[in-house]
Formats: sequence, C-alpha cells, structure tokens
Amino acid sequence: MDIVTRCPSWLAAPAEWNTEVCASLPSSRNCLSIVGHGESLKPMTYTEFQETKAAPSFGSTATPTSPAATHATAKAESPSLAEYTDFRQYLKDVYEHRRATESTGLRSYSYSAFSAAADIKSPNYLKLIIEGRRNLSEDMIVRFARALRLNKAETDEFRALVRYGQATEPIDRNQYLKELADLRARRAFDKGEINAEAWGKVPSWMGWVIYAMTEQKGVAFDPDELYRLFRAKTSPDDIKQELKRLVDGGHLKVEPTGDGAGHGNVMKGRDLIDSPQDVPVAMIRRLQAELIYLGIESLFRDSPKEREFGAMTIAMTQAEFEQVRFELRQLRKRVQKDLMVKREAGKGDRVYQLNIQLFPVTEKAEPAGQA
Repeated sequence: MDIVTRCPSWLAAPAEWNTEVCASLPSSRNCLSIVGHGESLKPMTYTEFQETKAAPSFGSTATPTSPAATHATAKAESPSLAEYTDFRQYLKDVYEHRRATESTGLRSYSYSAFSAAADIKSPNYLKLIIEGRRNLSEDMIVRFARALRLNKAETDEFRALVRYGQATEPIDRNQYLKELADLRARRAFDKGEINAEAWGKVPSWMGWVIYAMTEQKGVAFDPDELYRLFRAKTSPDDIKQELKRLVDGGHLKVEPTGDGAGHGNVMKGRDLIDSPQDVPVAMIRRLQAELIYLGIESLFRDSPKEREFGAMTIAMTQAEFEQVRFELRQLRKRVQKDLMVKREAGKGDRVYQLNIQLFPVTEKAEPAGQA
C-alpha cells in the first residue's frame, strides 16, 4: 500500500515543489509508487481525476529561475546556498544582493570588490564566471568561498555545487549531485533542522533493497551473502550496519531456527516509514539522488537484456503535462498492485528498481513583443 495520501502542511508552498516532494516519498512496500498532493489511491480515469478535484493544485505554471526571487520582499536576506543547484545563478544573486545592500552613496559594490576579497587580480573574474565564460579551479573555489564569506561546511557544499555544475559527463554529474544532496542533508542535521529521529526515518537505498529482498527467492540474510547479491557499489560492513538497523528497528523480523543456531526466515515487520509527514525535504532528495544514481550505474554496467531504458523529449502544453503525469501515476499504481498480488503467491527472482521521471528541460518563452 502507499503511505502518502496527502502532502503535509509544512510542504504547502510553493505548490509545485509541494507536489514534487510528496510524489517522491517512498512506499512502505518498497515499490516507490507514490501519490501526489491530495491524490486518491483509488485508480480513476483522467476525467474523474479532474471532476473530483483530486488533481493537485499545481499553482503558477511559471518555475522560478532563481530561488532568490522568493526573497524579493526581504532584500536584507542574503541568498541561501542550500536553495541552489546552479552555482553561477547563486553567484549572480549574491552579487546583486551585495550591490543592493552594501553599496554606499560614495561607492557601489563592484566586481572588483569581490575580486579583492578573493585575492584575484582580474577585476571582472566574477563576471566571467557568472556568464559561463570561465570555470572555477579547485584553488579558485576556495578563494571564491572566502569572498562569499562561507564557513567550512558551506565551502564543502559550494565545492560540490561547482563540481556538479561544471561536470560534462552524465555519470559524473549524477555522482556530484548525489554528494551534494548528502552534504545538504548532513548540514541540515548538524544545524538541528533535522533531528536524530527524523534522520533515521528514511533508510538509504540499501535499506530499501534489503527490505525488498525478503520477497526474493533463496536469499540468506548474512551480510557477506547479501554483499555478493548486491550489484551496486557498497561494502559488507555497510550492509551489516543497515541490516542491523532494520532488525533493531523492527522493520525486519527474524525467526530463530528450531535448534537455536543461526537465523531462520526473515520477513517484513514494520513499515520502513511510519510518519511520512515528518520526513524532511533534504532527506527525501537525498534518497532521490541515490536512486537516480543507481539507474546511471545500471546504464553503463548492465546488458540491455537485463534493463529497460527509454527516453522521449517533446514539447507539451501545461494541460498535456498534467495528463501525462496522471497517466504515469496510474501506470505505477497498476504495476504495484499487480506485483503485490503476485508476491503474496510466491517470491520473485531478483529485486528491481523502477524510477519514473518527467521534468521540464526548457523555460517558457515570452510571447513576441513581451520579452
């Protein structure tokens, strides 16, 4: 069954981000088949979806090009690094913020002021970086961090953001994105934005796989055996720790053997997530990044006979996008329901990961004469 029927109030704005986060929360049955904000679990047609007002409130169709735009009414607040996935946009917003808040009647904040703080001879180096005409070296990342007034943890995050932004190979970009998501989740935890209880609510990708392996044929829940069966990069120690966490948390139940030696059957216990409304956004995105990266690894490692990858790039209206997204959710529900019924009758041969992604790759163009 799905564990999310409605997004919690703490994700209420903006509406499009609310839907994105809720649609990403993992299912308690490890199927990752999730409903969106306000969406019913009951399968329905698209017409019924609209008539019953079950569709999520998508809000404005315009996607903000800069997180700093959300702070337009609070100019005194500096752009937050944690809100950005584009380091050049972050640098631009920081510069514009300082122009607005640190300029005086005698002297305006300038590119040369930033260069001086970064100990860079070129007065317009920041401008070249913002415009994408130059990249940042590892040394320049440290200098820029100093001029940006970042602490050590923020410098590490900025470095990961720059590496992600400058990488050209898809597998490298996804690796850096995964590292960035992990750093941000760790920072939120260290700052007290995520408490210890919430930190443990979302298992890593290993936890979801081990949980699903209770329904795979012939699996012995020994860390070394599990490691042998895992196709993704991990270690026996990591698997041992994750297995212990699942057992200690009651997520897996272990039946002792009759002679008291070793372990008997291992089966699912408690749901992996008890209170999805308490799961921080940073944790959800961290899991998303991990699962996306698993797909990238499979693309380069597995034979086409063992996987199914497809892609389509096409223009859509907003109404068409909403209908396609609805149909993908219905497909996901149907696949989940059918497989859950079959798992009641018998175990599967292997554990598979199904990721479904639909996202914009361009902004809306301004009508002629309104640019």
